Amino acid sequence: MTDSKTSQPGTAGIGGLAHLVNFQGSDTLEALRVARNHYDADIAGYSIPAAEHSTITSWGKENEVEAYRNMVKMFGKKGGIYAVVSDSYDLKHAINVHWGETLKKEVIESGATLVVRPDSGDPPAMVRMAVRALAAKYGTTVNSKGYQVLNHVRVIQGDGINEDTIRQILQNLLIDGFSAENVAFGMGGALLQKVDRDTQRFAYKASAGLIDGAYRGIYKDPVTDPGKRSKDGVLDLVMEDGRMIEVQGTAEGEPFSHEELLTLLDLAKQGCEVIFQTQRAALAE
Repeated sequence: MTDSKTSQPGTAGIGGLAHLVNFQGSDTLEALRVARNHYDADIAGYSIPAAEHSTITSWGKENEVEAYRNMVKMFGKKGGIYAVVSDSYDLKHAINVHWGETLKKEVIESGATLVVRPDSGDPPAMVRMAVRALAAKYGTTVNSKGYQVLNHVRVIQGDGINEDTIRQILQNLLIDGFSAENVAFGMGGALLQKVDRDTQRFAYKASAGLIDGAYRGIYKDPVTDPGKRSKDGVLDLVMEDGRMIEVQGTAEGEPFSHEELLTLLDLAKQGCEVIFQTQRAALAE
């Protein structure tokens, strides 16, 4: 189990450190700082190489498999372990085709353990689907307790994890005859409070990247949760008289340069000014 996303620095440190009393995995640097300052702990927690959505989607949907292959090449070292979020577009396709066929040989020959991360949809259902699909592709080994353990791969679920979903996921594993060691849990804000990014369905996401001298739109569009589709393109907020208007410059047709971006923003601001003047004139009548 790992600790990932928490809130303010203070609560992140306290909550993350409480997590590390029982576990060793954490991506919360504040927890490590608190442990070092107050308990003289040199390194209280550890992490592994792990992809997040923008490091996958920046390759573009058409190059999704190459983004995964890059992770295998970079971090698939013998005896190592690395995690790859795989729901940016279509989780089932990613598991059954990309991981289960195209990259299967590379994953096995690397000698490392790949941890596939579903991150959208109903947590118990998604984990169950992922474990079953990976078992069909990579096979399993029966442990001393009589339960199946995935070969070469594992699953980590971080989104929507709490006491109830953990219980449901483990119950499904038991029913299906799989060992609990097949699944790791990422625990974030739910460790501390129930007010998080999903309370208002709000989160910051990378929307564009300067790649080879041109801006490209970056977005995720998971079929398992359409509500998590993120905006793509260069986004800007223009405020006038307390009102905000969003300016969005997409790169759906083809990438545009930095100079073109500045031109687009200038035109957008001019257009906003025309709108503001029209609104003021209408209100004055």
